[in-house]
Amino acid sequence: MKKLLLLSSICLLVTYVTQAQWQPDVRLTNEPSPSNTSLNNAWCIAASGDTLHVVWDDQRDGTFEIFYNRSTDAGLSWEANTQLTNSAYSYDPSVAVSGLVVHIVWQELRDGYYEIYYKRSTDGGVSWEPDTRLTTNTSDSWNPSVSVIGSVVHVVWEDERQGNSEIYYKSSTDGGVSWGTDTRLTNNAADSWNPTVSVSGSAVHVAWYDFRDGNWEIYYKRSANGGLSWDAEKRLTTNTAVSRYPSVASSGSNVYVVWHDDRNGTYESYYKSSADGGLNWGADTRLSNSSAGSFYPSIAVSGAVLQVVWFDQRDGNYEIYYKRSTDGGLSWETDTRLTDDPAYSFYPSVAVSGPVVHVVWQDFRDGNYEIYYKRDPTGVPLGVNESLNSEQSIQISPNPFSTEVTVTNRINEPCELILYDMNAGKLAQNSFMGKLTLSVSHLSKGIYFYEVRKGNEILKKGRIIKM
Repeated sequence: MKKLLLLSSICLLVTYVTQAQWQPDVRLTNEPSPSNTSLNNAWCIAASGDTLHVVWDDQRDGTFEIFYNRSTDAGLSWEANTQLTNSAYSYDPSVAVSGLVVHIVWQELRDGYYEIYYKRSTDGGVSWEPDTRLTTNTSDSWNPSVSVIGSVVHVVWEDERQGNSEIYYKSSTDGGVSWGTDTRLTNNAADSWNPTVSVSGSAVHVAWYDFRDGNWEIYYKRSANGGLSWDAEKRLTTNTAVSRYPSVASSGSNVYVVWHDDRNGTYESYYKSSADGGLNWGADTRLSNSSAGSFYPSIAVSGAVLQVVWFDQRDGNYEIYYKRSTDGGLSWETDTRLTDDPAYSFYPSVAVSGPVVHVVWQDFRDGNYEIYYKRDPTGVPLGVNESLNSEQSIQISPNPFSTEVTVTNRINEPCELILYDMNAGKLAQNSFMGKLTLSVSHLSKGIYFYEVRKGNEILKKGRIIKM
């Protein structure tokens, strides 16, 4: 009988935490002037463990400037807003993070043309170094996007130095201290707009939309060696409709792209993936089905779990919607409406840390545009991605546990164990080689999540149960 009761309790817990548990909206700004997430579909939120970094542009001082906010407890509480720029018109920031180093890029008008600027923090957003100007030419540079792995920072943007908009790339191999030369990624007579970038290992993935075919199509380009050289472009969409505003994410050899497309008469969100690092691509998958239009999808990935958000007019006004796949995009759950107010909600960005999904957007419910945030502490469901890599090399026992958990690492390299609670965030973070025994007798009964990492690589990820 006790065994049956124990099994029933575990099943109830698993059922509970695998259902979406979106928590209430949190207002991050409170100003009489507009605060905007990026209009170019760049990521305005990044996560490193329990620390979240959010950027936006804001007109509270008369001209638009870049502002920043952070949470150190996985979104449960937030600090005061920090102004990062103080000169001319600054727009459309993008943020990425690796450990304690936070990287931000944006476009700014201080030099007579829009140029791409960069700023970093090396202490998790506590303090910020001076701005670095990344472009220097007598034409406009627009719509930057940034991605980082370790100390290697990758930036893409669109640039008019050739008379039309082309996609350019620049990188830093020392965490943003110094920067290489500009690399032109596109070369055609038509415009190429709004690039998005993601990095996985040494593979750099870039997507944008392009008018070379007489209508806007999604294009893709990759570098397999950290940006030193680039493969030929690939056209990802082939139809007579308008395809625009891609968002790209990658994990290992898997690459995922979402965008909006009006092939069916109204704009809908679409998805496409590659399982071999961008060499070959699967068929398009339609993610939304709204007669009124779905726009600007943003994607994040954690192992095989994909998170997509967009804004949608099916309810008579624009609201934020969400969709998830737990099998690498093979199948998708039903849409979830995240906002429910009579005002417009626009331009969402999504990020993932441990089991928690984080979304930010701009919202007009207060009479002007303000930045809002929402979280789901169970966004990465139980049992998914428990063995992304090195299945036999990492063992965690016992599970269920009562007083302690032992992690055995057979790859003979330094690793890190991170233990999460689905509501309280990160509980423990321990580096180890060989074997780690963690005392957990103080924890309450329930389900907890863990990750075992080697640098930026997730070796094993899943859940353990305290009985």
